[in-house]
Amino acid sequence: MILEDFDYANFKVNDVQGRYVTNQHILPFLKQLDSSFNLEVIGTSVNQNPIYGLTVGSGPIKILMWSQMHGNESTTTKAVLDLLHFFELENDNGTEILSSCTLKIIPILNPDGAEAYTRINANEIDLNRDAQKRTQPESRVLKYIYDEFKPDYCFNLHDQRTIFNVGNTDKPATISFLAPAFDEDRNNSESRELSMLLIAAMNSKLQTIIKGQVGRYDDSFNSNCVGDAFQMRQTPTILFEAGHFPEDYAREKTRELIFLALTEVIIRIINNSANDFSIEDYLSIPENNKMFFDVLIKNAHMIDSSLEHNSNIGVLFKEVLKMGEIVFSPTLEKQGLSINEYFGHKTLDCSVESDMEWMAQNGILKLF
Repeated sequence: MILEDFDYANFKVNDVQGRYVTNQHILPFLKQLDSSFNLEVIGTSVNQNPIYGLTVGSGPIKILMWSQMHGNESTTTKAVLDLLHFFELENDNGTEILSSCTLKIIPILNPDGAEAYTRINANEIDLNRDAQKRTQPESRVLKYIYDEFKPDYCFNLHDQRTIFNVGNTDKPATISFLAPAFDEDRNNSESRELSMLLIAAMNSKLQTIIKGQVGRYDDSFNSNCVGDAFQMRQTPTILFEAGHFPEDYAREKTRELIFLALTEVIIRIINNSANDFSIEDYLSIPENNKMFFDVLIKNAHMIDSSLEHNSNIGVLFKEVLKMGEIVFSPTLEKQGLSINEYFGHKTLDCSVESDMEWMAQNGILKLF
């Protein structure tokens, strides 16, 4: 199967946009899907909110994917809705995928965290550190679905912060991937190697769109992480991390890129063409680093005389839920920075009048 060119705009679910995505936002779209998508409540959260699952397709290859395990990581949820819409429109590409695959999709695993816009669930537990003990109902739901569905592949869908860059470059890690480890020594197994090859395939596709903006996530082993736990069971598992694209704090461009990555990897699985790539191709993807600030301010001593001459300051935006919207509130993160060691998604100079005006308009001057 060769994926024909298509216009992503035809598949984007425009009714769901921005960073704040909850069951309430996605349910109207899910409910209008026809019965072939098999929408069902597969469990409930700590606060008794429903956890929805969909099963679509009739093919022998089984793929399980889940999003918003961390409630404030919503970009991949939007991409999953776009993928469902892609199938809903009955295009030739989608039809062929569904004849080859059966997909089990959990759009929001942590609906309580999604409502509160927090990483953790209502019991203040990080579900991605609960893979072994499974103390939380959401963790038990995911494990039950895994055991019942018996997937051939797992996609663990997340967001990452704006701080990440690719290697030592000034490129943001717009998307990062990981083939999770299955042991402390981070050895390779057949399933982990397949995960690596599939990531290399997605990277190859993405490099034609966002050259230099794909990173590789840290592969330290933690059996309490779900991806590591499923890799331990010899299921090829891929961690997707949706990150920052320049000027895209709503992450609508990143959403599109995740959608493209999902379609690419599914086609590679169907075609059994991961072997077009090598483990070296995977390892050549630069590791993530943490060298970005949302705003890098030069010559901050011109605002605050207590600072050293030529003091440079890093500002990060804190995402705050207010009245159903996410507000990006600036916070002073670090002082005394070397301009050569860090990057800013926006770099401002206190000696430049227009930059000072921007800082005033965006609440940054109030930090001093």
